[in-house]
Amino acid sequence: MKKLIPLLTVPVLSMVLIGTACATDVQDKQKELVEKQQEVTDTQQELNKATLKATDERVSEVNKSMQQISRASKIIGSKVTSPSGESLGGIKELVLDPDSGQVVYAVVSFGGLFGLGNKLFALPWNSLHWSRDKENYVLNVGKDTLKKAPGFDKKHWPDSSNKWDQWREEIEQFYRAKP
Repeated sequence: MKKLIPLLTVPVLSMVLIGTACATDVQDKQKELVEKQQEVTDTQQELNKATLKATDERVSEVNKSMQQISRASKIIGSKVTSPSGESLGGIKELVLDPDSGQVVYAVVSFGGLFGLGNKLFALPWNSLHWSRDKENYVLNVGKDTLKKAPGFDKKHWPDSSNKWDQWREEIEQFYRAKP
């Protein structure tokens, strides 16, 4: 029996030492795997951010080109929708600032039936965004909000610079306050 104990002790101790070494190695490998997974996740997030930024830049460029270099005849008649796609009317006119020559407002016709009883709204030009599908402009308000906006009927346009100046503050404040 005395000879058997040393013979059994060596393999048992070897297995314990090897098992401990293997367990430590497995834990190290698991730790490395978790770190690699985190690196992959971080890289994916960076790529997603870069893709979103590139997409936003392309959309911004399209918006700028459509809102800066476009024939009035292509803009007049364009549909205006809410972000959810509900129709808010169509662009009937563009209002220019005579001093700068810039488009200040797009006049949108909304409401009524068959063109009767429509109300006109002077929307700040910078509140409209050309949609990605290039078929309409998007205004970041819904129908209910637009109904409350300052507007006028087609027979009572602000017909002087002074009246437009009076409207300007009210209109800008209304659309600036909207989300």
